[in-house]
Amino acid sequence: MANAVPNVQLRAWRQNAGLSRGEMAKMLNLTASGIKHRLSCDEERVRRWEVGEVSWPREPYRLALRELTHEDPENLGFVPTKRARVTAEPTRDSTQLMQSDPRSLERRLRRREFVELSGAALFGAVLNQPEQPRDSVQGIDNLATVLVDYVTPSDGLIGLTPLAAMIAQAKRNYQASRYSRVIAELPDLLRRLRAACSILDSDAKLEAHALSSEAYHIAASILLKQESKGLAWLAAGRSVQAAHASESSLAIGSSSRVITRALMDGAHHQVAISTARTAAARMSSGLKQPSGDELSIYGSLLLSGAVAAAHARDRHTSAELLDEAAQAAQRLGYDGNHLWTAFGPANVLCHRVNIALRLGDAGTAIDHARRIDLNKLPTSERKGTLLLDAAQAFLMCGRHDKALYVLRSAADIAFEEVGGRPAALRLAHDIATTAPLSIYREAREYAASLGVLA
Repeated sequence: MANAVPNVQLRAWRQNAGLSRGEMAKMLNLTASGIKHRLSCDEERVRRWEVGEVSWPREPYRLALRELTHEDPENLGFVPTKRARVTAEPTRDSTQLMQSDPRSLERRLRRREFVELSGAALFGAVLNQPEQPRDSVQGIDNLATVLVDYVTPSDGLIGLTPLAAMIAQAKRNYQASRYSRVIAELPDLLRRLRAACSILDSDAKLEAHALSSEAYHIAASILLKQESKGLAWLAAGRSVQAAHASESSLAIGSSSRVITRALMDGAHHQVAISTARTAAARMSSGLKQPSGDELSIYGSLLLSGAVAAAHARDRHTSAELLDEAAQAAQRLGYDGNHLWTAFGPANVLCHRVNIALRLGDAGTAIDHARRIDLNKLPTSERKGTLLLDAAQAFLMCGRHDKALYVLRSAADIAFEEVGGRPAALRLAHDIATTAPLSIYREAREYAASLGVLA
């Protein structure tokens, strides 16, 4: 357009926010109006706004812009048409009504507060999304470098208290589905722990090994989600080795969970079942008056064994281990997060969903899922994995609309559980490529926003 006037205000807002055009487009699609009107904003649309090819966006996009930026379109450099100016002016009657009706004003304030909170939450969620694939690969490579390095750092020793705090923060980030952040922080943490295990002695050395086992457990868990099988095996093995060096039964039991998952991932299902059962039996001998930590590790081991049995198509063993886990959860009496297990009755139900899915019983999986109160699950990661299983079950039943809705709900709760996992991205691709005409466009647009369709 020869007469186009660049929109410097909009470009300035985007640059100040540290966003690319593509990132801003995704954020607009995720606002309340973006979701309601199923917007399909992309990088090209934002470019056209900024160069002035479009001086006044359509109403749904104006609403989304207001929710994202908390600015009126005019303040962002857009120029309304004459018709828009006329319709935008409030009538005297409507102005008097807003002034005279306190309830109307209260509703407006509540709506504005909701929009601002939603915008802030979405803004933070998008900025915490996984970085571009190149950065993600670099993060995994940095972690790999530490996993294969056996040299003791000369300057990495710090106190055990700050190390424990760093591991707790890494666990919180993992359970909040902030995987990219954990991957970025793990290399330095693992180096410091290696220094502590090498330099400290006596009880301090044992504690350092226990902390190291937890850190390698986190690394293995994330690498399993990223489908980095070789590195996951290495990290899981390091976790078990450090756990035994710590001489802590709880650390040994906890590390047995992740090695069981690594064995499953490598299709060594019978060995995985045996590993989980042996570790659980070792713990059960001391469960006459168990603590919450002991019950949670014990129950989580049984759940890992049940999933391994489902992988092996062994329904009897899977059901047996599930029932034993349910009894442990009943003894605990609530869904806690002892030793970062998220174990409890609702978690057992989540595993029933996953196991039914593994055995091809999609209808049973959906029935189990409908019994679960998401609010009782203590972590976003657990909520996200449950919803992914439910979405897969709906897809197996041919309910593409439900599958897409549940998948998007999972992303709302734990974005990196969807946008950062190959398995979840394959699910989005499968929904989009097999969707019926009624949701074909919506499914493909959503898949495209995740980068799985052009």
